[in-house]
Amino acid sequence: MARAVIIFCLALIHVTIECSTDEGLCSGIPYLFDTVIGGPFSAPMYMFVMGVGMCYTRKNSPLEHFVRGAKILAVGYILNICRFLIPYSIGYAITGDYGYYIEPLLYKVPGNDILIFAGLAMMIMALFVKLKLSNIVMLIIATVMCGFGTLLNGVDVGTPLENIFLGYLIGTEDAAGMVLSDFPILNWLMFPICGYAFASVLKRVKDKNLFYLTFSLPALIIAIVYFTFGIYFERGMFGEGQNCYYHMIFSDVLASLCLTVGMVGVYHFIVKIIPKKLFYIAWSISENITPIYFTHWVLVSFVVNLWMYVIRGTTILTSWQIVGIGTVISIAAIVIAHFFAKLTGRRKVHEKTP
Repeated sequence: MARAVIIFCLALIHVTIECSTDEGLCSGIPYLFDTVIGGPFSAPMYMFVMGVGMCYTRKNSPLEHFVRGAKILAVGYILNICRFLIPYSIGYAITGDYGYYIEPLLYKVPGNDILIFAGLAMMIMALFVKLKLSNIVMLIIATVMCGFGTLLNGVDVGTPLENIFLGYLIGTEDAAGMVLSDFPILNWLMFPICGYAFASVLKRVKDKNLFYLTFSLPALIIAIVYFTFGIYFERGMFGEGQNCYYHMIFSDVLASLCLTVGMVGVYHFIVKIIPKKLFYIAWSISENITPIYFTHWVLVSFVVNLWMYVIRGTTILTSWQIVGIGTVISIAAIVIAHFFAKLTGRRKVHEKTP
């Protein structure tokens, strides 16, 4: 259920980012989608749920985890080609606008993104499973890594490619603000590892209703207090600039984990009251999370950065236009991914998940 909600919001989040001014992102609907829904309610939950899935899947050998991670990593690079190199090359051929289309490609095509991080994280966790590390040891390693990641945020080694590839590990940036060092491993590995450990405990819990009431409600309260403080004082991930989120500090990670545990509990109880047909729709959507993510980004790039920019000379839209286009792209991506899965005969084992 959590994955289905995240997936549907993806296009709304990314169209908001692509079609709003920097000033526009600071308030109203754009702020809601960019900073709140697109912040702690998005990638942290996505990565936490990935860790949960790694624990619950029947294909759980270290090799199977590693191969799955390698495939996700490859898809991440293919996505960068499809959403950046191809549409930007077409846009440049049509407009000759070097500054908009060609100059950013050095940073965008090899730049880190959630799929690249997810693939690397799954491969690292496969190694941990292979070494038979306990959940406690994995959590200690992730905590130490996150601490170092917080301390090393903002490193600039002087050259674009070095910043980009070092940015897979720590939060790098340059004076021009061009480096895409999103989701560095040191800062973000905590989420899938905590998801894995959480699921390991949850599998042994008999009364899940009591479990979620006991842990999710306090966690949700802690998160609400922390994020209210952060939003009001513009601190932590709610500070100025996108790297405040992508280079998340340790306290933000802990608060996001509290929010995730709280929301997983909320979704647990929602599933109990919604019609079964709606649940199976959400389940079907969540099974196609990677194809939907891939498809929605390609659609966003071609619609916004190619079609819209070529025709209008700008990508800026009103808030309600953003909501409309984002909703249409979300639905289109879900439908396309669904039919792609049917055409390719892709089948998944329906595991019992929380």
